[in-house]
Amino acid sequence: MTNEIKAGDTDATHILAADHRAVEELFERFESSKDKNKKAEIAMRICNELKIHAQVEEEIFYPALKGQIDEDLLKEAYVEHDGAKVLINDIVAAGADDEFFEAKVTVLSEEIKHHVKEEEKQQGNMFQQARAAGVDLEALGEQILARKRELQALADEGQLPPAKLATLAAS
Repeated sequence: MTNEIKAGDTDATHILAADHRAVEELFERFESSKDKNKKAEIAMRICNELKIHAQVEEEIFYPALKGQIDEDLLKEAYVEHDGAKVLINDIVAAGADDEFFEAKVTVLSEEIKHHVKEEEKQQGNMFQQARAAGVDLEALGEQILARKRELQALADEGQLPPAKLATLAAS
């Protein structure tokens, strides 16, 4: 993902926020594109970026916040991820020829906007709570960057598996 963070900045919230900006930009490019093939390419990139982002949050960031921030906010984040993952997996599996392709990407965009708001934009958000609780955001950021590199390598090889649900029963 195109990270808009300064070199050497390992603050986890800065890394995750840069991911948010990059995906927002991809959604804007998707919406403005008129070419079906370009839309399909952008949508697959969005899905890969979101799979990587959700995985590093669930493996590294969220577990470090357990007991440190509002428990309901954390639980909602996991469930929101799963809702997005269902759409991501469906978009990837069905492809651009699916009659509901554009609608699914649009709904995914709306879900992500809501999720980002709760993580970093609204009052008392997850990032603010983590900082206030004294969570070591630098150490988490280093772990996140390392894991993102591993997952991005898989994505570059076409080996990134479908997003795994954490809270919802698989259908």
